[in-house]
Amino acid sequence: MVRQAIGANPFSDERAAIDSRLTGRQVPPDPGKLVRLLTKVVAEQLDKTCSGLNKPVLQFRGEDRELVQYGILFHIYHKTCDRLDQHIREQVQNGEAPCRVDFADEVLTEMTAMGIARQEALRFFALFFQMRRAFFFINRIVGTSPCMKNLRRNLWNNIFTHDIWLYDQYLWNRMEDFSTMLLGATGTGKGLAAAAIGRSGYIPYDDRKKCFAESFTRVFISINLSQYPEQLVESELFGHKKGAFTGAIEGHEGIFAMCRPSGAIFLDEIGEVSIPVQIKLLQVLQDRVFSPVGSHRKERFSGRVIAATNRSIEELRRKKMFRDDFYYRLCSDIIHVPSLARRIQENPEELDDLLAHTVKRIIGKPSPELVLSTLKILRQQIPPDYPWPGNVRELEQCIRRILLKQEYEGDTILAGKPETGAFEEMLAHKDLTAQELLGRYCKVLYEKFGTYEAVAKQTGLDRRTAKKYIES
Repeated sequence: MVRQAIGANPFSDERAAIDSRLTGRQVPPDPGKLVRLLTKVVAEQLDKTCSGLNKPVLQFRGEDRELVQYGILFHIYHKTCDRLDQHIREQVQNGEAPCRVDFADEVLTEMTAMGIARQEALRFFALFFQMRRAFFFINRIVGTSPCMKNLRRNLWNNIFTHDIWLYDQYLWNRMEDFSTMLLGATGTGKGLAAAAIGRSGYIPYDDRKKCFAESFTRVFISINLSQYPEQLVESELFGHKKGAFTGAIEGHEGIFAMCRPSGAIFLDEIGEVSIPVQIKLLQVLQDRVFSPVGSHRKERFSGRVIAATNRSIEELRRKKMFRDDFYYRLCSDIIHVPSLARRIQENPEELDDLLAHTVKRIIGKPSPELVLSTLKILRQQIPPDYPWPGNVRELEQCIRRILLKQEYEGDTILAGKPETGAFEEMLAHKDLTAQELLGRYCKVLYEKFGTYEAVAKQTGLDRRTAKKYIES
C-alpha cells in the first residue's frame, strides 16, 4: 500500500482511498493530522520489519528490498514535509539566491543510516523538494468543482507522469522534451497553471554548498507574445547582437538564453505569433539550439516549453494560421483550464470559495464578514446564470468594485453576446428543426466554455459530433 501511495497522484481519489486504507479510518480534512497518522502507521510497520537491523535496506533482496526502501522513503519524506514547506516559504521571500538548507544533513544521514547510498540519498532529497514544491504551487489553485480537481491532477501528472517511480527511474532529468499546451479562455488562470509547472522542475541538491543548485523563484520565465510587434518578438525570444538592426545600440539577452536547465519558459498567447516565428520556434524545440538575431553563434536551450492560447487551436490550424508541425512539437501534453462559468455550474459553492480566497488576498487576512456581504450583493445584482465572460480575472475586479462602490452590474458587453440573442430569436420561430436547435445550442455552449470537450460533456454528444455542430 505504501508503494501504491507513493506512485499515486496526491490530487487523485485513488491516493485518498489508499491513505484511508493505510490509516484504517476516513481521511481527515486537516492535512497535518493526515501526515501525522500516516507517519505513525508506517513507522510502526518499519519498526516491526527493521528493528535491530544495521542498514536494513541492505539486509533484504529483490522485491523485499524495494518494498523496505519504499517504506523508509515514505516515512522520511512525510516527517520532512513541514521543514520542506518552511524552506519553500523562505525561498519565496529570499528571492533569487538559493537559501541554505539547514536540515539537509540530518535527512541525508537518516537515509544513509538505513542503507541508502549517499548519491542516491542526494537524488531522493532533491525529489522530496520537487514533490513539495509541486504540491505547494498546485494546491494554490483553488476550487472544489470536478473540473478543477481534474486540472490539479493533470498538472501533477504533467510534472511527474502518471507514476512517480516511472519518472524517478527514467525521466527526472529528461523532461525538457515534454512541451505543454494550456488551452482556455482569457482570465481562467493559465498563467497560474503554467507557473505551477515551471517552478516545479527537478533541482539538484548541492551537498558542498548545502543548498539547492538553483532558486525555484528564478527558473520560470514568462513572456506574453501578443504585446510585442512582430519585428521585436524574435529579439525578445532569442536576443540580439549589438548593431543587428537599427536601434540595437547594445546586445540583448533573450528569454531562451535566460532559462536555466531546471527551468521553463511560458509562451503566452502563442496563437498570435506569425508563421515565420513559429518556424524558428519549431527549430529551437527540435534542435534545442538557437542564435541571437544578427549572430551566427549557436546557444543551447535546456528548459521546458509551456505555451498557452485563449483561441481555438483547432480553428487556427484549420485556417493555416498555426502550423501542424509546430503544434505536434508543443502537444506532449494538452491541459484545458476550465472557465469560471463551468466551475460554478459543476459546483455552485465554487463561487463562495473563490470569494473567500480573493478577499483574503486583497485585504491580507480572512474576513467571513466581507465575503458574506460581497456574496449578498452579487446574488442581488448578478443573475445565477451569469456567464462570467472575464472568468476569474473578472471576478477579482468585481470584488474590488463591490468593496469600492457596493455594486457590480456585470460585463454587459461580453455577457450579452449577439449569438445568445440570435439563439433566443430562433427559439421563437415555429419552423426551427431539432438539428438547427442543437447546432445553435452547441455554439452557445462553446462560447461559454471554450472547448469541444466541455460542450460534449454538457450535451451528452461525443466530441466529434459536438465539433461538427459548432463548425457548421
